This record gives sequence, C-alpha cells and structure tokens, in this order.
Amino acid sequence: MSSPVESFAEFGLSSGLLQALTDIGYETPSPIQAECIPVLLDGHDLIGQAQTGTGKTAAFALPLLEQIDVKLTKPQALILTPTRELAIQVAEALQSYARHLPGFHVLPIYGGQSYTIQLKQLARGAHVIVGTPGRVMDHLERKTLSLDHLKTLVLDEADEMLRMGFIDDVEWILERTPEKHQTALFSATMPDPIRRVAQKYLVEPREVKIKSATTTIAATRQVYWQVSGMHKLDALTRILEVEEDFDAALIFVRTKTATVELADKLAARGYAAAALNGDLNQQMRERVIEQLKSGALDIVIATDVAARGIDVARISHVVNYDIPYDTEAYVHRIGRTGRAGRTGNAILFVAPREIRMLRTIERATRQPIAPLTLPSRADVTNKRVAGFKERVAAVLNAEGLEFFANIVSQIAEEQDVGAEEVAAALAKMAQEAKPLQIAGEDPLPPRPSAVDTHRPASFGDRERSPRFEERGDRPRFEDRGASRPRFEDRGDKPRPEERPRFDDKPRRAAPAGEMVRYRIDVGREHGVQVKDIVGAIANEAGIESRFIGRIGLYDESSTVELPGGMPKEAENALKRIRVRGVPINLRPDEGSPRFDGEHKSDGERSFKKRKFGDG
Repeated sequence: MSSPVESFAEFGLSSGLLQALTDIGYETPSPIQAECIPVLLDGHDLIGQAQTGTGKTAAFALPLLEQIDVKLTKPQALILTPTRELAIQVAEALQSYARHLPGFHVLPIYGGQSYTIQLKQLARGAHVIVGTPGRVMDHLERKTLSLDHLKTLVLDEADEMLRMGFIDDVEWILERTPEKHQTALFSATMPDPIRRVAQKYLVEPREVKIKSATTTIAATRQVYWQVSGMHKLDALTRILEVEEDFDAALIFVRTKTATVELADKLAARGYAAAALNGDLNQQMRERVIEQLKSGALDIVIATDVAARGIDVARISHVVNYDIPYDTEAYVHRIGRTGRAGRTGNAILFVAPREIRMLRTIERATRQPIAPLTLPSRADVTNKRVAGFKERVAAVLNAEGLEFFANIVSQIAEEQDVGAEEVAAALAKMAQEAKPLQIAGEDPLPPRPSAVDTHRPASFGDRERSPRFEERGDRPRFEDRGASRPRFEDRGDKPRPEERPRFDDKPRRAAPAGEMVRYRIDVGREHGVQVKDIVGAIANEAGIESRFIGRIGLYDESSTVELPGGMPKEAENALKRIRVRGVPINLRPDEGSPRFDGEHKSDGERSFKKRKFGDG
C-alpha cells in the first residue's frame, strides 16, 4: 500500500467491529492486516504468505465478519485449519471480534469431540464453521453440514495441512463448494502442491507476502509457566515473591475489566498495584506511571494499548498473565523491561491449549523460552522468613529499644515465660497481615511428556518434544511415509493381495514408549492410505506422529502400533475416530493378523505388548 495504515477505521469497518478491536486492545494494523484486509473487503481471492503469529487471523476474520448476514443462520464462511487447537483458537478470535454483533455464532468442529454435540450445534445454526478437514468431510458426507450459502472459504496454514497429509481432503472439500465464493489461502511457505491447489481453485488471486521482522532483546530472560493445578493468581504471587532482583512489574492482560480485577486482588494481598487501561484519562494515566517511577507503585496491570509508550527504568519484570494474540504484541510487551542496560525478565503464563502459540513465539523470535518451575511453599516460606529476619535485624541495630525491652520483661514476668516465648508471640502478631507460611499444598507438576528427558529446567533449555495433548510443532510430511510412492509406481514387484502394505520408512519411536499393536476396521477396500490413518490419529486423538509405529494395510482392516499406557482421554478419542467416514473400531490386536481371511505378511514383525514408559 502507498502509505502506512494507522488505524483500523481507515478500512471502513463497521462500528461494532471497530469497538471490539478497541476493547481487545488493537490499535494499529499489523503489516499482514494492512495488506490483506482491503483486498478481501474488495471481494478478491487472496494468497497470503506469512508466518503464524503475524496477526493473520484478524486479516481474514474482519473482512469475513463484514459480509455475514446475522439474520441468515446458515454457514456463510468455512475456515479449514490443520489442527483442533488452531480451530478452537480461530473460533475464539472470531467470537471476540464479533462481540458487538448480536446473534452471531461461530462453531468449531474437530475430531475428538462428540458427534452428538456437534450435530446439535449444527442443527441450531452457525454463521461460521471452523474445522479440521477430516471432521468437515465427515459432516459433508453425512449431509449434516451444507455449504449452499457459502460466501467465504479460508485455508489457514495450508502448508501444515500438506505436511499432515490432509491436502487430498482439502481438495475434496473445495470441489464441493459453490461456484461463486471468495477464497483466501494462507501459508507460511508455498510448496508446489499448495501452489497447484491455489492455481486450480482460486480465481485471479492477489498475492501478499509478509516477512516477519520480529526480534527480541538479548538481555531479557524469558521463561514460561504452564498453567496447571493452581489458580493463576496464586501462581503469580508465588513467582513474584521468589523472583530475584524484583523491583517493579508490568503485568499484561487482554481486557480492561481484567486490569481492574487483578489490581484489586493483588492490592488485597498486600501489593502496591494499580490498573492502567483505556478508560483512564490522560491525567490519571500519567499519575499511575509517575507512581510506578517513584516507587509508590510496584505493579501495574495493563492492556497492550494502555501500555504503549511506557518507559520506566525500574520495571524489572514483565508478566504475560494472558498470552498475547500475536508475536508482535509479545515483543512489544517484553520490550518494557531490560531498559537502561539492565537485565530484564519476561514471564509467560501458558494454558495447555496455548502451547502452540508458545512454540510460534519461539520460532518467530528465534529464542527458546525455558519452562519455569513454580516455587514451592517451602521456597516462599524461606523467602518470607529471610525478609522478616532482615527487618528484625534492622530494628535491632536501631536505637530506642529500651522502652520495648522493659515491656517484654514485664510480659515474661507476668506470664511466667521466657523472653524467647514473648518474642515468638510478638513475631506471630507481626506477621498476621502476611503470614510467613502459606496455607494449602503444592500442586502436582504437569504430567511429564512421553519423551521427557527428565532434565531439570534452566534458562536456555526448552521442551524438546510436546506432550500428547500439546502436539506443538507438526511433523514434516515426508517423515510419516505418506508421500512415498506405491510399489507399482516404483517399478518393484507388486506384493500379493493377501499381504499387508506397510509404510516402509521406520518412524521415530517414542524414546520411553513401548508399542502395542491395535486392529482397526478400515483397509484398502475403503480407499485408505497410511497417511489417512496417521492424519486421523494425530489430529483427532491428539497423538503426535512420532508416537505412531508401523501401520499394516489389509483388504478390510489394518493394524497400527501405538504407545502402551496412553492417557485415557487419548484412548477414548481413538475409539471414536472415523477414517474415510468408516468407524475404525480400535481394539488390541490378538497377535495374529489372520482376520477376514488375510494372511500374515512375511515382513510383519511380532511385537510383545510393552507398557509405555517402562523404558
């Protein structure tokens, strides 16, 4: 565009959307938003090449919402995402942007969730569907989802869908969309298969390519705490108490209401805290910042917009109490610490479903964010006791204690106790406002990853592999054997029909994972390929592909090796999976593949049933 876009109002968006953006804290469009929003508002198809975390969700969501007819409770937009985590994240963003559009409804549909729930929600009607390819296919085949009123189709993270083996499913869906609709394709990279899809299904698309110039301050220590087993407020106070070199903190939340609520709760716990949000006039804003500079306040809770321009040298810590929507916002936030040559500290709170955004921030900033171990009750107690001793020592070195020493002697004589017992009583009285010992128990640590190296976390480390439910970075497409040519394509001798076909490239097994073989009721006669099974398990059950072992394809059934001792939720999700519309009916294989008249392959190895994690 010829000149920078300073405000979302320049796009001509409706007042409801503009108000929602103000509430969220958006002020100036990011580069991807500035380039894409006008193109989509003009009705053109679009190819957007940008990394995750550049703000592309708003780039396609805002024009999409402008076109929605709220009175028509039929799907008018479909957004395809590679994972259920991203589907939920996009749906939440849409609901947030549409908070001032009465009657608007967005529905995420993905594997691992009950069909019954989704069918009821589809029957009630939704304006926008956000879903994973496999589950969208299932609903289209069942005719429980209609695209007759579709105006907009968005392919989000198309290259990830390619790597996960979903590109055929995506094309199947594209072939069933109305002839006239707008299509937007977003991808971090543009491999040939994605380019081919764009050329086939997009009409004279405009292309936008954004390079992320995100960098971080090298002097800032970055750590994260995964929200688990404890309220965020309790965790926050523990962390602030034991952090070394703590002087002042800037805590970021997403909404104006949250700034006030958190400030009040921290003040009730004895912290000098105040809120900073868009509702404050300039005089009140300046007063809060001046109090932070002078030391009258130690903690300020702010939204992104309200914190713009803050330059206070004593801010030793920035806490992302709510994870930011994009990487640019994260960089702006942590830039408030580490000023004037000082070392800064950035702490990020991450819920399990937000692990994906954590990984995105790490990739965009090119720096690892180390896991933070939550301080224990003993840690906090030791810190408080040390501070208490320092205060007592300072008073002991002061003058004018004779009067109080006389009082202590009188109490000891009257109560027939020693001076130490009187001192203990006085110490207990002195700490009543803020007890030296905190109540309750330490929460259990998050469940260790199946590939956890069991190393103690320190700054500079990072989790090398995601947990079952996190699944973080996606495996490369070629790692799963899905792109390997068939035997007949390679000129090799075809296998007899009674033999199973395996993905010959060995997968990386989970280091601590011992495999169990399962039988499923889909096979070659259903048109199933190895990539279909891998994709369904990885996406619908939340099991990352490195945990999936050998897969054998037969005529009417198949076998798949999975880790023993899987989480119950993953096992339950597996039982509900459909591949190519067929329920897989997962159950342990009895040790012989002689099912449905099939014969055991000479190349099929027998595996003992071993428990996951036994090593």
